[in-house]
Amino acid sequence: MYSHIMVGSNDLDRSQRFYDATFAAIGRRGGSRDPKGRLIYVHEGSVFMVTKPIDGDAATPGNGMTIGFQMDGPEQAEAWHAAGVSNGGTAIEEAPGVRSVGALQLYLAYLRDPDGNKLCAFHRVAA
Repeated sequence: MYSHIMVGSNDLDRSQRFYDATFAAIGRRGGSRDPKGRLIYVHEGSVFMVTKPIDGDAATPGNGMTIGFQMDGPEQAEAWHAAGVSNGGTAIEEAPGVRSVGALQLYLAYLRDPDGNKLCAFHRVAA
């Protein structure tokens, strides 16, 4: 369904520290920069990018937007969350943990990145 996800940043060096740390915490490689200076993270065909806005205006988070990252388990979600908080992110909503969504049990952990983008570590708990 997706080809890529891109978020804006006002400070790409700060964003790279944050995203390199959160992705390293879940066993992923750090980002690289393309010729336009955009940060690029690739894993199993998925692409996540961070860029300064093309229009030159300040980057702002999308209202109502959340980007979810699939985790292998609660431990991985907790490591991701801790790495984010330690590298300029902000813990938001409830503490990481299991939430019931109808019959589903989900392990969720929420952060805002240094530019305010809302992120979620997501793991479906086995029944």
